[in-house]
Amino acid sequence: MSVSASALPFDDIRNLVRQLPGPDPQAMAKARAREAQLTKPGGSLGRLEEIAEWLASWQGRHPAMVLQPQVAIFAANHGVTQRGVSAFPASVTQQMVENFAAGGAAINQLCKAAGAGLKIFDLALDIPTPDICEAAAMSEADCAATIAFGMEAVAGGGDLLCIGEMGIGNTTVAAAVCCSLFGGKAEDWVGQGTGVDAEGLARKAAAVQAAMEFHKGHLSDPLEILRRVGGREIAAMAGAIIAARVQHIPVLLDGFVVGAAAAVLHQLQPGSLDHCLAAHVSAEAAHGRLLERIGKKPLLDLNMRLGEGSGAALAISIIRAAAVTHAGMATFEQAGVSGPGG
Repeated sequence: MSVSASALPFDDIRNLVRQLPGPDPQAMAKARAREAQLTKPGGSLGRLEEIAEWLASWQGRHPAMVLQPQVAIFAANHGVTQRGVSAFPASVTQQMVENFAAGGAAINQLCKAAGAGLKIFDLALDIPTPDICEAAAMSEADCAATIAFGMEAVAGGGDLLCIGEMGIGNTTVAAAVCCSLFGGKAEDWVGQGTGVDAEGLARKAAAVQAAMEFHKGHLSDPLEILRRVGGREIAAMAGAIIAARVQHIPVLLDGFVVGAAAAVLHQLQPGSLDHCLAAHVSAEAAHGRLLERIGKKPLLDLNMRLGEGSGAALAISIIRAAAVTHAGMATFEQAGVSGPGG
């Protein structure tokens, strides 16, 4: 699953994404067959029925189980923060990573509630990527290596992977990624992020627009967009999504920044996100628009905009409930209950 060195590192990524495995047809068929025999009207559990089939299909086993959910948070810093695009200074990224390690953040409590493991990955926090308004965030080699790091980071990642991030300024780079991938105005893709005021929001839009102008003519390829206007955590999260697919681990996507990483893969290869569900739609204005573009219907809408994998961690209980209900219910025959038409 490693990415080999070559003159064109992105070629290795493209080849890998084109060869991603599909769902397990036998597990899918078994899930559908059992679902039809459970003691309830067909479709009466709504999306829980779809989730049970999705989980079995991508875990490659029936019945599917959620016994070892994992949350992976990727943290990075961004040079664009010098433009006043965040309500918090860049130093908060490192401080919050330390808070995660000490168990004091929201995500720590949500992981406890969900029975999930938590891993934090520091992506050179002391060396922010350059300001995307003036330079590319990464070279092609560095971006490919960061994608590869994300792939290796989630090796042995349990049976359900939740992907999150931490990085002051990263809603700005996520907006730049989305604007590059899908078009529109900078204002269409920026939001409050950490809670900027109207002036801060205007600075974010101006930064995204400046990045678009600086990199004009180089934004037609998804991986080139990622390296030019993205960030290390976005590249690593894209790698984690790829690795989970290879390892038959279903994925819960958290918020807007995670969605931007997923969108790069979506634009690179149709179907590359079939093993992913959107855990929630955040209060970040553009997240709902992004989910529509990548064809994902969120499981939750709780007006959250924290990041940290928080929405994904909350959604673990829904996925687990779908699996337990599907596996534990009696069939019509077992319960001695007449089925449809019987």
